[in-house]
Amino acid sequence: MAVLNRLLAECVRDVDGLDAYLKMGPSEKEKIREISERYPICVPPYYLGLINPEDPADPVRRICIPGMQELSGTGVEDTSGEGDNTVIRGMQHKYRQTALILTTNQCSMYCRFCFRKRMVGYSEHETAEHVHKMAEYVAQHTEINNVLLSGGDALINPNETIEMYLQTFSQIPTLDFIRIGTRTPVVLPMRIYEDEELLGILKAGNQKKQILIVTHFNHPNEITPQAKRAVDALIGCGCIVRNQTVLLKGISDDAKTLAKLLNRLVSIGVIPYYVFQCRPARGALDEFQVPLLKGSEVVEEAKSMMNGQAKSIHYCMSHVTGKIEILGTIEEGKMLFKYHQAKYAKDNSRIFVQELAKDQCWL
Repeated sequence: MAVLNRLLAECVRDVDGLDAYLKMGPSEKEKIREISERYPICVPPYYLGLINPEDPADPVRRICIPGMQELSGTGVEDTSGEGDNTVIRGMQHKYRQTALILTTNQCSMYCRFCFRKRMVGYSEHETAEHVHKMAEYVAQHTEINNVLLSGGDALINPNETIEMYLQTFSQIPTLDFIRIGTRTPVVLPMRIYEDEELLGILKAGNQKKQILIVTHFNHPNEITPQAKRAVDALIGCGCIVRNQTVLLKGISDDAKTLAKLLNRLVSIGVIPYYVFQCRPARGALDEFQVPLLKGSEVVEEAKSMMNGQAKSIHYCMSHVTGKIEILGTIEEGKMLFKYHQAKYAKDNSRIFVQELAKDQCWL
């Protein structure tokens, strides 16, 4: 706990703190102050140190520093129907084999494109409260073969909370593995490699049930020696580490950048998993979404520069009806899609064609 508390206490949470690292004029500071009243700021000094302060379009800066588009009012608060899939406060059962648990509303860094901006760092209304009731639900629904501990960031929970989740769910024989969703190896890697207690908990947990860490690198500049050290520590505990990235306008919507990111992830032992279409979340829609036609071109061009392991990605959107894989264009303005995971049985593996406008970013 001492390591986590110290690192979280060092996080920058206001405009004046940001100004110590970045070159901001009075107008920008006032705008950021206005945004922070609705969507909170939190950035570790380590992550701020990855920003080039001379470049206002620096990709890391855009990921973590508020932009005025966040107050546009456009977009949807719940982009994938999480409220409709909630079976117990803090637990969702959208896909047959998976239970998703919102373990916390806190992160060590608040991404400006977050699809849970409605709650992360802001509201505890949707986070987990009755863990043993959740375990009973999972045990009774034998079709569930894995749980995903998410948030917020699941690794920002106190160590004893993480241990409690792992011990509780590892006792359920019908679960094959436990997933942990986290940006911690990316934005606060020392939380992992400096905390021997956490590493001991993960190592012990892996002896009972396989733990998969699903992390979230979005740009090659995030792959640092410290990040690699965190990944090495997780692998050393027996964890499998995979990555999901979001295709972000002006950050990763360039084929060379995307290919470099995914190839370098493989080189440090992280296997790419998903490239997600940025969701039309309120506060992120106008700033980060890439049109589907362009996104498909970027992903396919990037694949031509990737090794086979990096090509294990699926380019998908997390839609209300399921994860829909974006397969590519078949003729001018028409795109082929396939349900990778479906909420409803009638959509399982269903392939369909959709005509798209040039600037269309969602279905």
